[in-house]
Amino acid sequence: MYKYIETERLIIRPINLTDSKFIIELVNSKGWLKYIGNRNISNEKEAKNYIQKILDSPNIYYNVFELKTTNQPVGIVTFLKRTEQKFPDIGFAILPSYEKNGYTLEASRRYLQEIIKSTKYNNVIGITMPDNQKSIKLLLKLGLQYQSIYVVDHATLSVFSLNA
Repeated sequence: MYKYIETERLIIRPINLTDSKFIIELVNSKGWLKYIGNRNISNEKEAKNYIQKILDSPNIYYNVFELKTTNQPVGIVTFLKRTEQKFPDIGFAILPSYEKNGYTLEASRRYLQEIIKSTKYNNVIGITMPDNQKSIKLLLKLGLQYQSIYVVDHATLSVFSLNA
């Protein structure tokens, strides 16, 4: 679900090819590499190819959130419909230098409100590594509750659900 949304401090908008430099920085940040995985993106061409694949997929939505005051992209809210999951998955990531300002919660909460308002989905899940405490805390603040363990490609993940 792509939307243009404003919050008190942020603009949330669909990702586009001009976000390539931001994506290079984000996907190579320590937290992304540890909890999401290496996407092997090191230059603008690779970043644009990555973004184009997202834009071409009917089941993947990346929405960039940027500061209203500077139009600086600082994070993303994602919405994925994974074939192996019954419900769509909300996700998020932020550049390390902008953490601990409440931006990810502000963007994710507002985006989740739009998802719920659309009434297209009767549940939303969040999937994270069991040791990713920052992500777990944010999912709980969004109203998702622990549901189960999910094992994929030899990785154990925790699933949180809006309607647990």
